[in-house]
Amino acid sequence: MSRRAVITGIGVVAPGGVGRDAFWDVLAAGRSKTRNITLFDPSGFRSRIAAEVDFDPLAAGLTHQEIRRMDRAAQFAVVCAREALAGSGLDLAALDPGLLGVSIGSAVGCTMSLEEEYRVLSDTGRRWLVDHTYGVPHLYEQMVPSTLAVEVARDVGAQGPVSLTSTGCTSGLEPRATACT
Repeated sequence: MSRRAVITGIGVVAPGGVGRDAFWDVLAAGRSKTRNITLFDPSGFRSRIAAEVDFDPLAAGLTHQEIRRMDRAAQFAVVCAREALAGSGLDLAALDPGLLGVSIGSAVGCTMSLEEEYRVLSDTGRRWLVDHTYGVPHLYEQMVPSTLAVEVARDVGAQGPVSLTSTGCTSGLEPRATACT
């Protein structure tokens, strides 16, 4: 049986811009988005430059509840999926949600929220044994990389297969290869 996959929409959240058009403008102009790090205090590190994403989750359409529940990486994934779907022309209401699946590649998952929660629970690393009862209710979701795919599936109403491939540097290629075989 021959199967094929078709790319119907593209979503981008990247250092070059939020949205496909903004990102393409940066690429086409050949501009670098590398700068001094502002997301955290880099003074303890040799390198203090990076390509950061200027991302405002409210401006990107996320609710306060979504922002509180989702790690920054999951917010990126949901915003990308929303843009890709908007550009696809697909009518999700006309599709069987059981046939709608999500496949994402990520090497690490929701590490920013996990690191923040560790700082709180361990008193910034001073306590080796932590009291897990102080953890936020969605702590488990911050630990597992598949949360990115689950958040996208939840957002689009997908009830079919949901997967996350975590294979280091090739993670971004794996889901597409799997979907096409």
